[in-house]
Parts: sequence; structure tokens; C-alpha cells
Amino acid sequence: MLSDIPTHLIAGPLGAGKTSLIRHLLAHKPPAERWAVLINEFGQIGLDQALLSTTRDGISLAEVPGGCLCCVNGAPFQIGLARLLRKARPDRLLIEPSGLGHPAALLKQLAEPPWVGVLALQPSVMVLDAAALARGEPLAQSQQAALGAAGLLLMNKAEALDATARAVLQAQLPPLPLLWTSQGRLDMQALPGIAAHASSNESVAVLPQGQAPLAALWPDPSQPICQTQSQPEGWSIGWRFHPSQCFDLIQVQRWLAALDWRRAKLVLHSNTGWLAGNALNATALEWQASEWRADSRLELIFKAAQDAASLQAGLLACRKSART
Repeated sequence: MLSDIPTHLIAGPLGAGKTSLIRHLLAHKPPAERWAVLINEFGQIGLDQALLSTTRDGISLAEVPGGCLCCVNGAPFQIGLARLLRKARPDRLLIEPSGLGHPAALLKQLAEPPWVGVLALQPSVMVLDAAALARGEPLAQSQQAALGAAGLLLMNKAEALDATARAVLQAQLPPLPLLWTSQGRLDMQALPGIAAHASSNESVAVLPQGQAPLAALWPDPSQPICQTQSQPEGWSIGWRFHPSQCFDLIQVQRWLAALDWRRAKLVLHSNTGWLAGNALNATALEWQASEWRADSRLELIFKAAQDAASLQAGLLACRKSART
């Protein structure tokens, strides 16, 4: 395993565009380099790994589900990161914490043993939803606390903001390097710390050991694996469906439109092909073709607990097989 691996924290609130930025960076990765991505999600199912799935060489993905990385602390995070580093032997590491997490606390944790000498932390990127901030939507305190340490404020979803609106918004933010963009696009050379390179010296650090969690299997392929989670920041429910299960896309969209969710992410085997989608605050999903084929995954985050059985019944009714 290399040492002093350049490590980039890609932080920001829910729906700001962190995953879009990482997807863009991976698409422009130098062919000769090995990159690793550690993803944290609020829910238990794990969607971002599926959303970032790619056939490109030299990219390794891993997830730590179930909330804030720094709150997970101990076994799940420490073992998950150590396993990823051993497996991928990356030249560069990207970490995406949950939009409901605490990036400042995570940065502090990564600067402590056993990661000293293993990781070389670069100035973080804070991805912000410029349109939401311009509408007056507040930034969570946990995200505000991380602004001052950012090496770049990436103002995403800024295409509809004119020069006046941008100037007003920038005046409300710390005086840090700032770029305006849309769809998470960022020139690779603008990524803070992109010039840093890992040391060829082998790391002698003693990293945590542990077994990878066993993937849940379907006793009945027609029935999903469902997991829920409740934390102070919200309540989530997620499903994994066997890849043989096919969904009617229009019915899924109608089902989602009738719910008051805070965040939705999906990778779906639909009657129009394999699609990925995500959205905030019960708005229409943005769909795109997906390379993921392992299973269908859906994750919803609500402000408060919901009737899980009712939600599942509605989703099951959207299956193509359920309507033919």
C-alpha cells in the first residue's frame, strides 16, 4: 500500500451535487492512475456505489452505510477504509460523506492515527446548491461548520443565477476560492490538491482488520430486501430487488409523486431499461441510463418515520409483473 495518498473530501448538503462531481472527476481520471472512492450514505441500502458504477479501469468503490462517517466511527468506517486501501492500492482517494453528516469532524478524524502518513489530506471541496441558497434555504449547521476549512466552494446548479444574484450570494459566504457550475462539472486542474501525488514508499501503518459484511441474498427473488433507519436527522427506507424484477417507470413516477420525501435515489430495472435517478423534496426525478445491473435499489429519506408496510405495498404494485 502506498503512503501519503492524496485524499479529497467532497462534502456538501443533500442533493447539492456531490455524486455528480465525483462522477465527473472519475470520467476524467488519468488512465494510468488508480483511484478509490469511499462513500457514506444516510440509509442502509447504498445507492451511490450503484450510481457511480462504471466499467472504466482503475476505479474502486466502497460504501459505509448508515449515517455520518464520523458518527459511525470505530469498526465500520475504520475497517471499511482500510479494506478499500488494501484492495485498491490507490494513487488518489475521494471520500463522499453523507449530506446529513459532519464534514469538519470527519476531517479531524482523518488527520489522526492510524491515518497519519497513510493519507495526505488535501483542501476539501464543499459542493453547494447555489439555486437553493439563492432562494433563502438555510445551510445546516454541520455544513456551515465545514465551510471555513474548504479549499473550494463549488456553487452547483447555478445556471439560472445572473451576475447580480451570484454577487449577493457570494457576499454571504466566507472569502474562499469559489467556482460556479452546473451538473457537478469541474475542470480537473481546479480540484484542490490535484498536483499532489502518493509516495512510492510502502506504508508501515497498522490499519484495522476485519471481515467484509456479507451481502444479503434473496430467499425469494420476487420479494425485496428492505431496511429502515431512524436518526435525529431523519428517517430512511431502502429496498434491494433481484435484477429479474422489472418496474413500470410511469407507475414508479406516480408512486413517488404521491409521497412527501426529502430525498430519493434509485437505480432501477425498468420497462425502458436500466435507469438511475435522484431528486430532492418530492420534485420530478432526473433520469439517466445506468451501467449498474446487479440489482434494483431505491432509497427514500423522510423528515419523520413513515408506514414502511404501506410504502412497500405501493412500490410492489409498480412492478411490471404485478400489472400483467
